[in-house]
Amino acid sequence: MVCQRCNEKIEVSGGERIGFRETCDGCGDDLHVCLNCNHHDQSAYNGCKESSAERVADPESSNRCEYFSPMLSSLKNPPKSKKTEKTNPLDVLFKS
Repeated sequence: MVCQRCNEKIEVSGGERIGFRETCDGCGDDLHVCLNCNHHDQSAYNGCKESSAERVADPESSNRCEYFSPMLSSLKNPPKSKKTEKTNPLDVLFKS
């Protein structure tokens, strides 16, 4: 598994579950999040390919979804910045 935040490799044995409170050793971010789940698909209803899963408001935050399955493929996107580092939309709009 690869952390969606920092691309840190996380060793997951076959059938091993990721706990609701587990965090990445590399960045300290939660691991049990939609963006780390094999079922996550932004284009699907509620952002999830699992039809029985409840809607999760924030796919970057830890959740208690019982259908969580670690995404085992590596990410091709660069690491994201921490969500606490917010950019003012006006700065982006009027950037010089």
